[in-house]
Amino acid sequence: MIIDAHQHFWQLDKPFQYGWLHTPEHAAICRSYLPSDLKTHLNACGINKSVFVQTQHDVAENRWVLELAEQNDFIAGVVGWVDLASEECESQLAEFKDHPKFVGIRHVVQDEPNEDFIVQPQILRGLKVLQKHKVPYDLLFYIQHLKHAATLGAELPELPMVIDHLAKPKIRDQITTGWIDDLKAAAKFPNIFCKLSGMVTEANWETWKPADLKPYVEAVLEAFGPDRCMYGSDWPVCELAGSYEQVYNALVEVLGPISDSERTAIFGGTAQKFYGLK
Repeated sequence: MIIDAHQHFWQLDKPFQYGWLHTPEHAAICRSYLPSDLKTHLNACGINKSVFVQTQHDVAENRWVLELAEQNDFIAGVVGWVDLASEECESQLAEFKDHPKFVGIRHVVQDEPNEDFIVQPQILRGLKVLQKHKVPYDLLFYIQHLKHAATLGAELPELPMVIDHLAKPKIRDQITTGWIDDLKAAAKFPNIFCKLSGMVTEANWETWKPADLKPYVEAVLEAFGPDRCMYGSDWPVCELAGSYEQVYNALVEVLGPISDSERTAIFGGTAQKFYGLK
């Protein structure tokens, strides 16, 4: 079972906040992307299932994508959103948590003006609601937020958490300073995992090559081990820098001759375990 643990859908005629797409930087992906578009790429790469990850701070997106998941068997899981800061966090979660394909929560922390957003008392209270109900959480960080991962690991030892996109290191500049130490600190907590995703858009969009990703993939694998790493395409965002197939094949090339058990973990087993995919 090969699983893409990180992909998105959006539909521009939906009443959601897609303002970020309507910018010159993102013009290439400013169109609707739906399950039929993704299925073509999954088939081309021999991938069986995928996990949708939220784009909106809106529970209506949860409902919309769960409907898509019911209509498309290849969507194995949906990582949605609830308002972690709200007193209604638990009641919002109650609507979704028993759906067989609802597998996690994410908030776009990288866009919050407060660098310490994720460790504020009211957010920690919301994360403890997730821990109580055993709902995994995706950490969408930039480098400057990664220092908080170890804090969360200590504060929430029973909450499965996964770092999206390696916390977006400076691949374009081939710099690991300011990233690698916080990554290693996070990896000391067994409930924290990492997605091998979102790398090509942190590299040079026009000239990147698989070798540019290699130091970062190796650092993550050394810190977390394959049993806590999972492949994610970050499609369709990845199309800013490369096709789905290029992203998948680049990771395969960078990993090189790994064992069958390591490959099984990275390309499906870890995601299945982390998200509790049926």
